[in-house]
Amino acid sequence: MFYLVCFDITDNKVRYRAVKVLKKYGIRVQKSVFECAHLTEAGFLKMRSELADVVNHEEDSVRYYSLCRGCVEKIRMDGTGRLFNALRFRVIG
Repeated sequence: MFYLVCFDITDNKVRYRAVKVLKKYGIRVQKSVFECAHLTEAGFLKMRSELADVVNHEEDSVRYYSLCRGCVEKIRMDGTGRLFNALRFRVIG
């Protein structure tokens, strides 16, 4: 599955730890946005648990958006960066 993970973290040290976790699961596409592809449900739950251990639940926000293959194929962008090849991914049911 493909997940878009967005965060708003106030403390620099907490943000650094959150980024360190997310780099294990995906690529940073903007300062507070990661694209995480090829995650199983178990992988997603592990990532989410690791982030939950890092963030301050009173001040910080982390959002997870799951995207199906059809949605991933419709991703468009302007500006710098590059899109990954969505056709390399297979949905296994």
